[in-house]
Amino acid sequence: MAGWAALAEGEGLARWQALLAEDAVLARWLPGADARFAFLEPGAAVTLEFAEGRARARPGAEAPTRFTAPAETWARFLHRWPVRHHHNLFALAMRVPGFAREGEELPWQQHAHLLRRACELARWAVSGEAGPAPESLRPGLGAPSPCPEARGRYLTLRAGGREMVVYAEQHGAGRPVLGLHTAGSDSRQFHRLAAEPGFRAAGLSLLAFDLPGHGRSPPIAAPGAWALTTDLYAEIVLGFLDAWGFEEKPILLGASMSGEICLELALRAPGRFSHILACEACEHIPGRRTHVPLHPAVNAMAFTPEWIEGLMAPQSPAECAAEIWWHYSQGGFGTFPGDILFYSGGWDARGRVHLIDTRACPLTLLTGEYDYSCTQEASAATAAKIAGARFVPMAGIGHFPFAENPALFLGHMLAAIRS
Repeated sequence: MAGWAALAEGEGLARWQALLAEDAVLARWLPGADARFAFLEPGAAVTLEFAEGRARARPGAEAPTRFTAPAETWARFLHRWPVRHHHNLFALAMRVPGFAREGEELPWQQHAHLLRRACELARWAVSGEAGPAPESLRPGLGAPSPCPEARGRYLTLRAGGREMVVYAEQHGAGRPVLGLHTAGSDSRQFHRLAAEPGFRAAGLSLLAFDLPGHGRSPPIAAPGAWALTTDLYAEIVLGFLDAWGFEEKPILLGASMSGEICLELALRAPGRFSHILACEACEHIPGRRTHVPLHPAVNAMAFTPEWIEGLMAPQSPAECAAEIWWHYSQGGFGTFPGDILFYSGGWDARGRVHLIDTRACPLTLLTGEYDYSCTQEASAATAAKIAGARFVPMAGIGHFPFAENPALFLGHMLAAIRS
């Protein structure tokens, strides 16, 4: 495997430079860009510059923002199919020892989408594959899955001492699965899962709703003032149960912050559900808060989806990953940071999680291999504290399992609820 030394000079550098110059994705994103970044390893350095509507690579490390790591780390990063925690710069920064970011932080935040694409082109150049790089290095899905017929409506629920209106929709008929979307997104995340033939064949129906200020639900806070708490979140979900009027106990499904609230509801109201599937969840996740989307010099519509793009597995279908990126680009001002107040720090079940009674409701924790925020090790450690809980590691999946790879996730889901 080759690190940046393979791209610092000669044919490797020329190949990367040609890809940078010809790439249609960069051509759309480059206008107005102005930044320089350096990648360093022992004995080699290369500088990447965005300026005047062009991207250029050259030897050297003359840049205000520098990324440094051992050669073997960069070799894993530049591999066609990177191993977990080496697939994205944000993942390297959080999980890989020996990686360091030096210098100015703001240019990275402003140009994260350009930097990620340029690194994809570097990966393509090192791989030696012929021709220009595709718009996504992830595998294509082929023929799109038909979106199932959805019956949507607005309903009023009570939570946090007040009434609020949320949009909800149902796909199909059968045993109900209540899907809770992830931070900063909305219920569209479940469309592809509901469209899977195996989902319908299993006799399941999918119900989901948009949190206030998310998707098609009106906000209950002024722009930038949304702040999700554990109590409010739990009350919203339980309020939705009451407002919808379920005829039978639903299966509860969530991931990331909604996986965390699954654990909270397993503590508070296990008797309201027939099975709880908490994905990408553990008792506490520190170090993931970000105020960058509120920074006046940062385009939140580009930064927020890039902040989460690296949480997905490189093997997940390109169409699914692109939809997740697009959904996150559409979030309301301050919505994502307000959700993260709960996800990282606000949610803390240390000292409580062992009180979950799985005799009242079965509990399964499932976590993807490429999730660098809530790792498989963290989820497994939490499950080990809960008598009767099961932990299922999911290979080749990241932080958004039911949205980024619904066909693969469905197998894990059905096995869990049938066990």
